[in-house]
Amino acid sequence: MFKLLSARSYPRSVILTLATGLALVLGVWSVLSADLVKPRPNDRHVTSVVTTLIRREHLSKHPLDDEISERGLKAFLRSLDPMKMYFLQSDADEFMKRQDDLDDMLMDKDISFAYTIFERFLVRVDERVKLVNELLNQKFDFSADESLVTDPEQIQYARDAQEIQDRWRRRLKYDLLVLKGDKTEGDAAIEKLRRRYQSFAKRMRQTDADELLEMYLTSITTSYDPHTSYMSPKSVENFRILMRLNLEGIGAALQMIDGYTVVSKIIPGGAADKQGKLKPEDRIVSVSDKKTGEMVDVVDMKLNDVVDMIRGDAGTVVKLGVIPAGSNEMKVYSITRAKIELKDSEARREVIQLGTKANGAPLQIGVIDLPSFYMDMEGARNGYDGYKSTTRDVRKILDEFTAKGIDVVVLDLRRNGGGSLPEAISLTGLFIDQGPVVQVKGSDGRVEPYLDEEPGAAWKGPLVVLTSKFSASASEILAGAIQDYHRGIIVGDASTHGKGTVQSLMELGQQLFRIPNPPNLGALKITMQQFYRPNGDSTQKRGVLADVRLPSI
Repeated sequence: MFKLLSARSYPRSVILTLATGLALVLGVWSVLSADLVKPRPNDRHVTSVVTTLIRREHLSKHPLDDEISERGLKAFLRSLDPMKMYFLQSDADEFMKRQDDLDDMLMDKDISFAYTIFERFLVRVDERVKLVNELLNQKFDFSADESLVTDPEQIQYARDAQEIQDRWRRRLKYDLLVLKGDKTEGDAAIEKLRRRYQSFAKRMRQTDADELLEMYLTSITTSYDPHTSYMSPKSVENFRILMRLNLEGIGAALQMIDGYTVVSKIIPGGAADKQGKLKPEDRIVSVSDKKTGEMVDVVDMKLNDVVDMIRGDAGTVVKLGVIPAGSNEMKVYSITRAKIELKDSEARREVIQLGTKANGAPLQIGVIDLPSFYMDMEGARNGYDGYKSTTRDVRKILDEFTAKGIDVVVLDLRRNGGGSLPEAISLTGLFIDQGPVVQVKGSDGRVEPYLDEEPGAAWKGPLVVLTSKFSASASEILAGAIQDYHRGIIVGDASTHGKGTVQSLMELGQQLFRIPNPPNLGALKITMQQFYRPNGDSTQKRGVLADVRLPSI
């Protein structure tokens, strides 16, 4: 488990994660890929540690029992087929006969049932792709008065082949109407849908053992609460990137569209930006192999795998086969990888002049846009003086505002879903003198206040905190403390998100091997405490109420 290396100790309660799920930025084949023949030996170790930690450390102290087993099985089926478009009712009935067995299997370190379900899922995916191709060869009657249920909670599994065929007919009819709205019609729309579902099937077959383990164990852990999850080694690395706001690569945000890896954004100042050729909406169709240098086709490849191929050590060269937007001709771009700072995710400032003061001078408003409470955990743990920190960045901005004679500061947390608890505490300390910022209570009922112990404030002037329903977790700690100390006014939606729990990130390699630099076996992000405002109120469900409400979309 990560602990901050500083004079102040924050035992266990280190990571307040995003309140809502977010993301970096997805014939008949053999049933399972070579990587998914059966569970690996390491899977038993990971399963054992996760089940031990969840029973020992989770806030609720709920046993791993039949209730959790049933919830977990339903959650796993939802994760694979949320709209009930692939499994049949007979599949679900067959699986649910084992609903009371998952807990016992997990205690025996056995995850083979996940493979059984996933194998059946792939069979159903193949069947649905075949059905899609048959239906797309038929004519659709767009004059018929028909509807499509889109609420997963209102949908039941199809009982037979006729019902699943009608469901897919309506789904494809809806897809064609959406494409028509996007100016894609006729044969082009038909081929786009064929490719979409064929690409989905191919990507599902590229699912690796780490991803399946993550889906399965997370289905169990989220049955305790929605913020507890197992993170695979790859997910842990992506989480670290988000927290330290830098990586080594080309500096391009990618997304998967109908089987193609498409550039959605070029990061300013990054390697691709400096090279100047790669543009948004370009399609990457091949990438040079890191060992051989040969170009590898990445069409229909999982997005995570394409990202892994493109990332690499700063100073090395990657070649991309690119079809520029609006063209059908492939070009090869060579880009030298570099360290990329994720500037869009760090604190940003803006000065707005509005109206006039009594002396005739313009009123100067200093705005700080803060997307998350980030902190380079590894840098802090290793004692690196220059590790990335929200509080350090905001303090610099406040010092600049003071030097410029700014009249009022606006802290924008409307898109901030949370992050590091220590950063939330230290950042709040920039606006108050001293005192408790948050109180935490564990399963033993013991309450511990976390204090701002640094005298004075970096900003003593007027303060406005902007919030919305997306402001969650660490954002609610800061907003609640500012409100309790009457230090500023909260402006925005009627209330914030309403998440009042603390998660810790427990790295499984450290739990299994008490050695320096243990292997990355993933991590368990686990709810271990509840948090309360300085005045004792909880933000759970209620959130932080705005002092001034603004109309909300």
